[in-house]
Amino acid sequence: MAENVTLSFVRAINQHDVEALVALMTPGHQFIDALGKVVEGRENLKLAWGGYFQMVPDYSIIPLETLSDGPLVVLLGLARGTYTADGWLKEENRWETPAAFRALIKDWKVAEWRVYADNEPIRERMRLSK
Repeated sequence: MAENVTLSFVRAINQHDVEALVALMTPGHQFIDALGKVVEGRENLKLAWGGYFQMVPDYSIIPLETLSDGPLVVLLGLARGTYTADGWLKEENRWETPAAFRALIKDWKVAEWRVYADNEPIRERMRLSK
């Protein structure tokens, strides 16, 4: 079921398990961020997720509603975490934003992961911590 694969992907994100994420991706997996930037391929995504988890070590997705139609799954909820440039998690760098996530599932793997969220909360933390 597409919904189960999607929720497994979210669990891997919330556990910061890059290897599990990569194992759940199709070879041509595409990540599309809220600004429309596309990162493609497992190896590129392995590096990207690893870097993101260093920048936001407590990043998590909180799905509040799940909608699915065949291979398409949409999660509505929250994204949150704490931005760090130095490895220290400071309360003033914590952020949370409403978010939607769209997963396209092919052959029991995530072929596309698209994020719809306001990036301004983390950008503000990044600007303030310079």
